[in-house]
Order: sequence, then structure tokens, then C-alpha cells
Amino acid sequence: MDKQEHCKVLIVDDEVLIRQGIKHYINWEQEGFTIVGEASNGSEALQLIEQEQPHIVITDMVMPIMDGEKLTKEIKEHYPDIEVIILSSFSDFEYVRSTFQSGVADYILKPKLEGPELLKTLQRVVKNIPNFKLSRTDSTVNSIEDLIHHLMTGYEVNYDHQLVKEVFPKKYFCLIGADATEYDLNHSQIDSILNMLVDIACYPVLKEATGFTYLLNIEKSDLTTIINKLEDVTANVDWTLSEPFIALQDIKNQFQESLQTLRKYRFYFPNFTVLTYDQLPKLSDEQKKFDLNYFIDVFKKRDFEDAFEYLNDYVECLSRQYAKDENEFKSFLGNIIFNTTILLENLHFKSESLQQEKYHHFSMINDAKDVVETTKYFHSYLNEVKAIIHQEIKEPSQSNMQKLLDYIDQYYAEPISLSSLAEHFHFNPSYLSSYFSTHHSIGFNEYLTHIRIEKAKEYLQNQKISISEISGLVGYSDHSYFCKVFKKMTGMSPSKYRKSTSL
Repeated sequence: MDKQEHCKVLIVDDEVLIRQGIKHYINWEQEGFTIVGEASNGSEALQLIEQEQPHIVITDMVMPIMDGEKLTKEIKEHYPDIEVIILSSFSDFEYVRSTFQSGVADYILKPKLEGPELLKTLQRVVKNIPNFKLSRTDSTVNSIEDLIHHLMTGYEVNYDHQLVKEVFPKKYFCLIGADATEYDLNHSQIDSILNMLVDIACYPVLKEATGFTYLLNIEKSDLTTIINKLEDVTANVDWTLSEPFIALQDIKNQFQESLQTLRKYRFYFPNFTVLTYDQLPKLSDEQKKFDLNYFIDVFKKRDFEDAFEYLNDYVECLSRQYAKDENEFKSFLGNIIFNTTILLENLHFKSESLQQEKYHHFSMINDAKDVVETTKYFHSYLNEVKAIIHQEIKEPSQSNMQKLLDYIDQYYAEPISLSSLAEHFHFNPSYLSSYFSTHHSIGFNEYLTHIRIEKAKEYLQNQKISISEISGLVGYSDHSYFCKVFKKMTGMSPSKYRKSTSL
């Protein structure tokens, strides 16, 4: 006759949260299982196996010191009767498949690691243990707290429907999230606030790092009263209300799909004390796309006003797209900071301080708690960029101006133009013209002509070079035009100037 007893299970995973999750996924004792220990690597697991003699080991694949593959081989070599269940990610699948050669009983993909999946796998594996029969207890729960816990873990459970009807007499349920804005919350604080909601059954559902979740039993007409009362609360708490639902069995799905989604949206609605789906504005069907290449091109041309206007319009639009993950929003701003800082450097602006501070700006944006704070930090960065640009225009760097002059001095004999110079130095031609005139004694064309004529004077002192050759050497393909310009600049023709220097 089969021996009826609890099946002993050992959990092995280097992530504490995974181990804790596994322990709370199912009602172990009720289903006939007992967790006899947990380890963070294969080496620790082998010590516990010797002490506890488990029937089943649930182990992760990738762990420090000794991984799941090595642990499985050790178990099957020294404890062949122990069944092994592997936990893995999708990327480890080929790695996992190789362990079946060592006698692994089954595997579970971590993304699918939930109560029902884990329980089914355990029940399947336990059948492989010779002369063993699970000692299960009655699965009926008799308290509302236990019922909520079981439903939240996705566990199928029998319960007293009459008890539920007595405790929850109203037609609808609603989940309410309470998240602290400035300090840690505790149950008693939230309980005292929710006690204001008279004639509404309220039960705790879950405590998370961000706050608490409660279950309310309501009529739809209660929602307005609930919202009004919560908005009058002075405590620093953000409240989030899921959409009403009828079946208590839907609590887990409503938590994941409704309440948690709305909590993510809260990043975009920092000024709402209570956030509900009814308050969400309609999202635009046609979302704008940011053309980074266009922004860079406009910036290179030094059309800064147009570049910033294009950027600000998009950021404003993006800040209203609340369905986008906040990390996606922050990543976009970080990418703009990176690219703009590089652009300033390439355009020869004095941006050393900005280069040094860019990681500070990344950090401030990354740590911002909402869209208002995030955009505030981003615009603070943009203001620094604008200040650098403004200062450069107001008091241009002599080195930048000198680079322009040096380039002209070097390539004066080429068919150089304002447009080609602007393209080389990433200026807009009209901006370059204004920049040159403002920060130099003469304009670009006058300066280029001046340089060419001065070079022609030097060549004219050499009697062996013809005037026709000299015109080409200083950038004039038309000899007669050269002579005309030369006379206008010096008051005499090239030939007359040559004679005057030979006297």
C-alpha cells in the first residue's frame, strides 16, 4: 500500500524574490507538499539535500558557485531518487534541454511561473516517486482574507459562497491602490482613511514596495462619494481606482490589467489625488514621430530657434501620451541630451561644463517621480544649452572666428563661397553671413577679396609670373574680372602695381 505523506520540496535560486514568490504561489501544506529549505546556489543545496532528504528539488539554471546543470548531475549521481524541476528563462532553453540527459523530471519557464503552472508540474512529477501518495487537506477556505490571498495567487479554491455574499452584499467590486508620495505607509494609516467610506466593505489585498492594494465592495453610485472623500484627505497618498467588476474570481486579472496599468499612467498625472479610468483623456490615434536626423540637421545649420521649437513641440506631445512607459519617455530625453551635447562640441561651442554635467542630467531625469519633474529637469538642461549658444553669439570665441579666417587664408585660391564655408563649419549660410559681419571688421566677401588681392600683390613682385597666371593663383578664373577687382581695391591696375614695385 502506498505510504501517504507530505512531499518534501527544496527551492534553489540565487534571487531572493523568486524564492519568496515560489513559497507564496500555492498553499503547500494543503496540497500535500512541505518546503524543507531554500538555497541560493548548488553548493548550498547539496548540504541541505543531505540533511533534509527532499523528494523534489526546484532549481534555477544560472547561479553562482554551482549552477543548475552541475547540481542536477550531482543529485542524479548521489541521490538518484530525487526528482529535479528546472526553472529557466527563454534564453536558457537550449541549455535546459541538455539537462534532460541527466534525468531532469520537468522544467518551468520563469515568465510562466505562477501558482497553477507550478502546482500542475509538482503533481505531475510527484507521480514519478515510487510508493508515494500525497497527503492533501481540504482545499475549502473559510475566511475572506484567505480567499483573497488564494485568488490573487491564481489558485483554484473552493469557498463558502454564502459567506462571500454576506460579507460582500453589493453588486460590484473595485480595487483601490494607495501609494505614498513622501513617506512610508502602514496598514493602520490606510485603514483609518478608508474607514471614512461608510457602508463599504474593505479588505487588504496586497502590500507592495510602492504601497497597498485594497478590495472594495460597491455599487457604481458609490464611486463619486469615494473619490470626493479621498480628495479631501490631507495625507500624502496617491489613490488609484480600478474599473468596477462583478466576479470576485476576476480579482487577479483586474489587479494586473486594470489597477497596475492605471498606476503606471500616474506618472503622467501627478496632480490627480485620485486617478480613475474615467479621468483619462482620449489618446490621439495619430502619434507624432520625432525625426532625430532632421533635428540634428537643423541644429548643425545653427537654426537653433527652429530646432528647439521642433523639439519642445514633440516633448509636449509626448508628455501627453500616458500609455507610453515612463522609461521610454525618459530614454528619449536622455538620447536628446547625449546628441545635443555632442552637437555643441562638434560645432566648436564652449560646452566643457555641459559635457561634465551630462551624467548629472541623466541621473536627475532617471530619478524624477513624474512627467512634470522630468520635463522640468530636461528644460533646465536645454536652458544651459541655450545659454552657451547665446553667450557664443554675444561674445564669440576668438578661436572659432580664427578658424574661419584660417580656413579662408588656406583655401582662398579655391572656388570658396559663403555656402561652402557654411557647410564645412556646420553653419546656416545666412547665419554665417551675419556672424561674420558682426564679429569681424568686414563681411565674408570683402574679407575673401582682401585676402586674394593681398596675395596677388605678393605674386606681382615676382616678375617671372604672368598677371594671367596670378589671377588663377588667387582664385579668379576670369583674368579681366581680376584686373577690375584689383584696380578697385588698390587704385591701380595689376601691371601698374608691378611697375611701381620694381622701381
